[in-house]
Parts: sequence; structure tokens; C-alpha cells
Amino acid sequence: MRELTLKKAGAWLFASGLMLSVTACSSWIYRIDVPQGNFLEQKDIDKLRIQMSKEQVQYVLGNPVAENSFEDNTWHYFYALKGGRGDNFEKQLVLNFQNGKLVKMTGDFDTPKEFNVPLDQ
Repeated sequence: MRELTLKKAGAWLFASGLMLSVTACSSWIYRIDVPQGNFLEQKDIDKLRIQMSKEQVQYVLGNPVAENSFEDNTWHYFYALKGGRGDNFEKQLVLNFQNGKLVKMTGDFDTPKEFNVPLDQ
């Protein structure tokens, strides 16, 4: 009977050690980065000018992630990166149009130096 108890204890210790070693190795598991949205760089934003048409903006930046359903004069560009190691990164850009022309930009990017100079000047 004592041998049976020792065998159970040994099996339990072995299983416990195995579980601990498996959970300790979970930090070695590769986790992929998950990007979502439009990746924009400041060099792309620097091409924006006031009075650009929607088509011109779309040519420079691509399609927006979301357009306002109730007012089609607001475009949202958003980028999020969920890092596999827990480091997250987010940037957004909101463009406002009036009569089909760009009038304002807000968000996490610097406003271009020449933003207030229309292209046709």
C-alpha cells in the first residue's frame, strides 16, 4: 500500500513539474503582430494641401478606413498594430471636406508646412 502511495505521489510530482515547465515555455511561443487599418507615414501626410479634391486625397493616402455615414464630408484614417509581445501602436487622421474639397485635418500627424497653400498656386 505504501508503494502505491509513493507511486501516486511520484506521478503527481512528475505531472506538476511537467505543467510548470510547459507554462514557463509559453513566453517562447511566437505571437504574430496584427496590423489593422491604413499605415500612413508623415511623408504621405506632407503631400496634403488645402482645397485638394477627394479623388486627389484618395490617390495620395488610399481609401479611408471609415467614412461618416451621416455626413460624407469626414474621412477617418486609422492604424493599429497589436504586437505579439503586448506592445501596441495606434495613429489616426481625420480629414474634413467642404464642397468636395479638403478644408481641415486633425489627428496624430503633424500638419504639413504648406498645408494652407493650395496646389494650383
